[in-house]
Amino acid sequence: MAQHHYGNRLQMFNRKTGFILIVAVAAGLGLLAAQKFFGSASGAKQWPATQTITMYPQPRPLPDFSLQQSDSTQLTSGELRGHWTLAFLGFTYCPDICPTTLAELAQAQKQWQAIPENIRPRVLFVSVDPERDTPTGAGQYAHGFHPDTLAATADVPALEAFATSLGFVFMKVPGKGFAENPKDYTMDHSSGIVVLNPQGGVAGLIRPPFNPKAIAADMAALTQASLK
Repeated sequence: MAQHHYGNRLQMFNRKTGFILIVAVAAGLGLLAAQKFFGSASGAKQWPATQTITMYPQPRPLPDFSLQQSDSTQLTSGELRGHWTLAFLGFTYCPDICPTTLAELAQAQKQWQAIPENIRPRVLFVSVDPERDTPTGAGQYAHGFHPDTLAATADVPALEAFATSLGFVFMKVPGKGFAENPKDYTMDHSSGIVVLNPQGGVAGLIRPPFNPKAIAADMAALTQASLK
């Protein structure tokens, strides 16, 4: 029975992922067509060439959202303004992808530490496992890699809306002993990193594998370009 439910959940995840990919591709084609039609009249800012970030032709604004941060304050779209931000999904029980990503981003954070704090790029870790990860727990986990990392979570509907706005997906995957132990599960989630611009819009994407040195160089260059 558990295997049957797992198969159904996996099929749902694949369908949901496929749908989001179709929407993303359609949106991307639409942006490219608009950029070609309007040309330089669109007024889109030209960013410097990046080594590891795929910059979108035009940034996409994030819908309103509210997540609870590890310091018990609310993280809203307004809180992300003024800085370039790297946002990704994860959970503290993650065995490999999440700790590896946080460790790699911590290396990048150390390289851009000299940038003034008021414009310094930020990293946002969002736990998609609110059943086991409290905001405080998510913060303690993220801060173990770098103290400047922002950490937040929310209830599942809010997390799903936020993830979808980034073009990401996640789902709970029951383990073999889930019937006897409801906490025997893992979380499947998108492994990319979304790049948010200082206006709080979705501006680009970093796909794994991650290169901390290249990420740091790209974020420093984008931060510098924002000042011009």
